[in-house]
Amino acid sequence: MNRMLLALPIILAVFIGLNVYIGWNAKLFLEWMAGPIPGPVFWALFLLLAFGFPLGRMKRGPGPALRLLKVAGAYYFAVFEFGCLLLPPADIAGWLLRKAGFGPDLYIGVPGAVVLAVLLVLFTAGSYNAWSPVVREYRLEVAKDAGDLRELRILAASDLHLGHIVGNRHLRRLVREAEKRKPDLILLAGDVIDDDIEPFIRNRMDGTIAGLKAPYGVYAVLGNHEYYGGRIEEWVRRAADAGIRVLRDETATIEGRFHIAGRKDKTAESAGPDSRLPVDRLLQPLDPRLPILLMDHQPLALREAARAGADLVLSGHTHRGQFAPNHLLTRRLFELDWGYKRIGNTHALVSSGFGTWGPALRIASRCELLDITLVFTGAQRSENRDISRNAASPDSVTMEAGQPAPT
Repeated sequence: MNRMLLALPIILAVFIGLNVYIGWNAKLFLEWMAGPIPGPVFWALFLLLAFGFPLGRMKRGPGPALRLLKVAGAYYFAVFEFGCLLLPPADIAGWLLRKAGFGPDLYIGVPGAVVLAVLLVLFTAGSYNAWSPVVREYRLEVAKDAGDLRELRILAASDLHLGHIVGNRHLRRLVREAEKRKPDLILLAGDVIDDDIEPFIRNRMDGTIAGLKAPYGVYAVLGNHEYYGGRIEEWVRRAADAGIRVLRDETATIEGRFHIAGRKDKTAESAGPDSRLPVDRLLQPLDPRLPILLMDHQPLALREAARAGADLVLSGHTHRGQFAPNHLLTRRLFELDWGYKRIGNTHALVSSGFGTWGPALRIASRCELLDITLVFTGAQRSENRDISRNAASPDSVTMEAGQPAPT
């Protein structure tokens, strides 16, 4: 904690310094296009935009103005990151052009126009990727019996982030896909709402999400953003009214055929070490002869889940970095940040998410749903499985999402 407190001023200073650098470039280009701009006016508006996202989260003030500020600030996140990547080479090119004796039309206008064009392409492609969901299909064998059930069709989504940016229009895409595919079960692996539940209530999204129907039900778990919003009990109640059961370190046995388990998000541990059950304690009471489906929002305990006997682990949280090159970071932070991995007899799936956090932009990732078919091959295929939950092999096979999983 002390290290974090010491690091915060440094992080803030670096953030402010980078914003000043981006703002200086923006002012230079705008003045080249339109003439002089009063410094105090420009910097007041620019810093308001740069800090718009946290300012827009303030609980007091005119609602529409704060919502607009939050949305604008969210998109500025992308401008900030891409600006940090694009502006240094543009400035070097401008400096070289100036040293070569060219005028402002070349050493300011050309690099600035190139950066602006690249940003336009990135925002256009990123917006398409964010609003056009793809469906990844998996067919996975589970060497257990599930009563008279031979296959189980699951439609899974994570990280909807329903709020000021992702709303009813995008949510209806999920409902339509569920109606089209007619899954047996629907699973929502956390971060269904984006921090504040207010836009979910104001825009009556509960009426839309109630359109999710499946014979074996709709189940969800909490993600870190539900905890950030602080109104968990209200969310759980509204979800129940919409026909969604939120599992908080809870399990459900469906018609004696299979188990569903849902963990609290890791964020719950901030309230104390006993605020979230270890995965082995959560699964211990379950009949290991039946298939066990586990939802855990953050993919941080995949091997523990495999040792505990989970047959399928479903996670989200990472967004696969959402826009490049952040995926290079998530790849290092998580054993599996996206796609499929087999750990012993356990199938692990991490979704890049159906919605977005911050700007509705995706570069090198897509808004996605998972269409999972579990094929139950019977107990005779599981002779090598230690149902005491201690024999999960450390060996694993990793495959990219969308490719057929090994059986």
